[in-house]
Amino acid sequence: MATTSPSTALMPVAPVFTNMERLALAGFLAGYSGLTREAYELDLRQFASWCHQHHLRLFGARRSDIECFARELEARGRARATVTRRLCTIAGFYRYAVEEELLDHSPAIHVRRPRLDYESHATALDRNEMGALLVAAGLGPAAEHALISLLALNGLRVSEATGTDIEALGIERGHRTLVIIRKGGKVVTIPLAPRTARAIDLAIGERCEGPVFLAPGGGRLDRHGAGRIVRRVARRAGITKSVGPHTLRHAFITAAQMGRVASDASFRRIRERLLPAAQRAALGQARASWEPAHLV
Repeated sequence: MATTSPSTALMPVAPVFTNMERLALAGFLAGYSGLTREAYELDLRQFASWCHQHHLRLFGARRSDIECFARELEARGRARATVTRRLCTIAGFYRYAVEEELLDHSPAIHVRRPRLDYESHATALDRNEMGALLVAAGLGPAAEHALISLLALNGLRVSEATGTDIEALGIERGHRTLVIIRKGGKVVTIPLAPRTARAIDLAIGERCEGPVFLAPGGGRLDRHGAGRIVRRVARRAGITKSVGPHTLRHAFITAAQMGRVASDASFRRIRERLLPAAQRAALGQARASWEPAHLV
């Protein structure tokens, strides 16, 4: 009976990216930071994985291949906004490669993108639900109360809230303030609502430095942990809607405009078109009743 012995010869493995592709990826991503870079990394990772599964090189993909990638995302049930963002990232990557003379022509320049629906489908909370959420947060741990207050009463983005440090707290003209980093790295000082300031003081206790919000392991709380806290507090408040950190910012912006706290100009900057149709109609009726008194 013949026996065979396993071969010990090494099979050459082709690299996933060529040197030019690797240079283009690194250069494109180097122009971004923070959550934007993470999102672009995810988009390109998914596209590169799809190309690898279909035995394509990044610089060997054609327009038809990118179109097929988009149709596959749609078949998986991805939202149109998600598909559009993926395609925008891919187009930006190839445009960068062309500008740096790493590629002769961009295959994504004429790729069709899904039409976006500017009608917002974001979950909205009314005043009673927001009040119940704040009450439930106040009855829980101090850190949860402080996080919910920052998001709902000061309208911070979740990345701005979780990125805050104790050293950024201060007092200016008699008001408690907090220095935060906005999108694009812009540093601004915001006044804190009195309830938010008290909640933060209880949350940090005797600590004098470090992150305001700590994860269970002792490190900085990230946006995923913040999302879990918001959902947990919403369940305690008896809210059955799908609530996330951005839901509270959405509610803050709507309440500010309805209460005439935000000017029309500032509200346009936060894109009124993202509000649900019912709220946009209510705002239009409210403005119609405000304008005569305002002009007198």
